Amino acid sequence: MAGLVYMIMSQTEISGIQKRYKTAQEAGLGGTAVAYQLIATRGVLTGLPALWSYTTGTPSTCTGTSGGATYTGINAKIMTGNWMSDLDCNKSIAITTTDNTTYDMSFELGIGTTYKVYAKIVDTVEGNSGGDEGLLKSGVVASNSGEVTVQSKPYLYTIEMVAESRDNPEERAKLSILYQY
Repeated sequence: MAGLVYMIMSQTEISGIQKRYKTAQEAGLGGTAVAYQLIATRGVLTGLPALWSYTTGTPSTCTGTSGGATYTGINAKIMTGNWMSDLDCNKSIAITTTDNTTYDMSFELGIGTTYKVYAKIVDTVEGNSGGDEGLLKSGVVASNSGEVTVQSKPYLYTIEMVAESRDNPEERAKLSILYQY
């Protein structure tokens, strides 16, 4: 009888742990949408909704160049692939939620139970793609046989993300994302 009671109690505990992880994971997946939006705007923070209450932690001394232009801060990680050689850019995949130098951006999600999501771009592979590639191969007129179509090579971002409940830091999920833009 004692064994049966133990099995029921331990299953209840495991069920609670799974529920807390699942809600934190859902917050992390919601956070990916915010990170994707930031990447899609190419680092322009002014167009993002104020509801997200985001902050960036990437230092302005983090720099990268692409096409003759120099980018700093979070824009260096979004727009260039050569920021990895800059010593001022944090390349570690570890995120410490109490140290804002270990993540690139953070934002709060949720009403009632609020989740804090921390995201960090840990690698960028530069490409030639943009948001809309609708008429990449054939346009509105007939193609000539001598035309050469430029092969699309997307940007690839490796993003580490931590989502945790603001009220209960034990309620936490970690995500590793490979995002193609």
